[in-house]
Amino acid sequence: MVTLLIAVHILVSLLLVGAVLIQSGKGAASANIFGGARAAENVFGASTPKVINGITAALAAAFIITSTLMTVFVGRAQTSVIKRSLSLPAQPAQPLPAPDQPLE
Repeated sequence: MVTLLIAVHILVSLLLVGAVLIQSGKGAASANIFGGARAAENVFGASTPKVINGITAALAAAFIITSTLMTVFVGRAQTSVIKRSLSLPAQPAQPLPAPDQPLE
């Protein structure tokens, strides 16, 4: 279950990065470096910004949901380090070995 969730999370992350790079914002020149704004508008038409904004919002919501689910599922499987150390029996202290030569 966790492996599938991680795979979906990675896929959503990559798609979200791609959606953000395609968008053109105030710095439209930086989006054109990767062929973003003009290339997407030529392929998808004039209503591209609205569509890409919706896709980005949906991918961002999916990213938040998968992040939260991974935290919940992985958190249940692990226990606290402090709780684990308290459940271990205490080890008796070992005496230090005597030095071979006396200190001068």
